[in-house]
This record gives sequence, structure tokens and C-alpha cells, in this order.
Amino acid sequence: MILQGEQNKKGFPLKEVSIDKTNDCRGAYQHFIARKMLFLGVCLAILFFLILLSASIGGTTKGPYEVLQAVAARFLPVESDPFVMGVVWHLRLPRVFLGLLAGIGLAISGAAMQGVTRNPLVSPFTVGISSAAAFGASLAIMFGIGYLGSGTYIIILAAFAGALGCSMLVFGLTRLKRGSPETLILAGIALNYFFGSLTAILQFFANEQQLNAMVNWTFGTLSGADWSRISIISIVLLFCVPLLIRLAWDLNAIFSGGDETAKSLGIDTSRIRTLTLLISSLITASIISFTGIIGFVGLVAPHLARMAIGEDHRFLLPASCLVGAILVMGADIVGRTVMEPLILPIGIVISFVGVPMFLYLMMTRDTRWG
Repeated sequence: MILQGEQNKKGFPLKEVSIDKTNDCRGAYQHFIARKMLFLGVCLAILFFLILLSASIGGTTKGPYEVLQAVAARFLPVESDPFVMGVVWHLRLPRVFLGLLAGIGLAISGAAMQGVTRNPLVSPFTVGISSAAAFGASLAIMFGIGYLGSGTYIIILAAFAGALGCSMLVFGLTRLKRGSPETLILAGIALNYFFGSLTAILQFFANEQQLNAMVNWTFGTLSGADWSRISIISIVLLFCVPLLIRLAWDLNAIFSGGDETAKSLGIDTSRIRTLTLLISSLITASIISFTGIIGFVGLVAPHLARMAIGEDHRFLLPASCLVGAILVMGADIVGRTVMEPLILPIGIVISFVGVPMFLYLMMTRDTRWG
């Protein structure tokens, strides 16, 4: 501790400074970080439990032990029933990993978009991505492309092209207004209704088989997952997620103080906003082109994570990933068990869970945005 009355080199008296206060601040910060790390650890534990539970659901396995044995037998000299191994590796695990990646991608996209626009109602679907993807898939189904030998992947490509094309259109309109968040949201809402209307027209003229295929695609499902699809989504996430996390400090500045404060810190807000929204749209498009429309994950997961650990995007983005994965995995488990042997599409289950949860958050959470 510096004693009062001492003088510095220029002869001015030094004020008393307490080292104890510095230690208290350091301890408070360490406690602050520890709470966030604890939350992330608890989420990881819950997610691991849900992964194991999801991989165990079905009539061919007796429980988590056989699943772990089948996984271990792939890498270690452990005996396992070949039939159980085939079911676990070719049916269960692809579905589990697709749900895991979908939850991670949709949630981090929502968190980043909410942060960069400073709007709690923004999600990957607010900018019309889901409606455009549905239109692209419906267009492929309507003209019989989906009934060709490679129809499934053509529908996927059409949905991806629609989602990405809508994103480019939104960003083009936004750039005309110098990248303002309000323009982005309004343009997204307008295009959302526009592509929704185009999809409705296709459904109106579709025959029964085509209409059934269109509606089923919009439900959102993890069925039909395979390792090739997971590989594609994994590559996109491995490239995009670290980029979003690297922008955490910029997102903190924009979210906390707005564009003017961020610009005063030397941040190009227009470039950061465009880059963030492009990356988020790419992630979302790559996911929903394989799964169909899975709503509310990108909207609810960031809010839940924010309630638990605050608004620091260094921790909020990873926490949103974990919460989003938990929501998707939990919804898939409910959809596969609540009306067994029927499997409810995950998009329907997420909506049943997400709507009341979001209304509860909206009514009870006093969050000041903007």
C-alpha cells in the first residue's frame, strides 16, 4: 500500500492506494469468469447426457451401455453385437450429430445477429431465409426434380440457393441504406412474406403428392441424416463459427454502445454487420437445406444463454451453441418418444416449446436493447 504523504518524482503528493481493493477487484473478476465457465460445464454435461439418451432410444438397444460399447468397439478391441453397431453408427449417431450441429449453427447465428443489430427479435429467419429456402425446395418438388434419382440432393441445393439468394437480396437492399439494422429487419420481413406467398402459390397448384412433399419439408426433421450431410455441415461450421467468435469484441462494442460508440473505437460497423450477417446466413442456409425449417432455436437459445451469463459475446456465443444443441436434442427426444412409434417432426416440437418459452422470456425479462 502506498502511504499518504509520499511524493512522486515531480513533488506532487500521492493518494493512498489500497492493494486490497485491487485484490478484491481481481477476485470479483475471477468469480465472474468462474460462474460463466460453470454454466458452460453444466451445459456440456447436460448435452452429453442427451446425446447418450438420444442414441439409446429404439428397440434394438437395451440402454446407454450398449451404445457406448458399440462406439468403443469401433476404435478399441471391445466386443459388440454387429447388428447393434450398424444401427448405432448408421442410424442413431448420424441423427444425433445432425441435431447437434443444427442446434449449434442456428443458435450462434441468432446470437450474432441479435448482437450486431441490437434487436432481440432478430433471428436467422427474420431476414426471410426460411421462406426462401422453402420456396426453393417447393420449386424443385413442383417441377418433378425431386422424383429423379438424385432428387434429394437437388431439393437440398434448391433450398440452399433460395436461402442464400434471399440473404444476398436483403444485404443488397440494406447496403443502399448504408447498412442500418432497421432496413435489414424491414427488408427481411418483406421478403419473408414475398417468398411465403410464392410458396403458397406453388402449393395451390401442386398435386396431392407434391403438396405432401412440400409440407413435410417445411416441418423440419432430422430423419434421413447420413455422414455425408454431416460432413458438409461440419465443414461450414468449422469455417464459420471461429470467425464469429473472433468478432466477439466488435459485437460487444456494437451491442453495448451502438454504432457511434463502436466507430469511436475504430470499428467499421458496416463491415462488421455485413460480415456477421453473411456468415450467419451461410450457416443457416447450409443447415436448413438438409433439415427443413427448424424455428425458434436461433431466437430462444441466445436469450436463455444471455439470462444465465450476461451479454459478453466472448461467452455468449459458445453458451448459445450449447443451449441451442440442448434444445434441438431435447426436442428430438420428445418427438421420438411422446407418440411412439410415430415420430413428430422436430420443427413442430420446437415450436410447441419455443413459443411459450419466448412469451415467458418476453413478459418476465427486463432487457434494455438499443
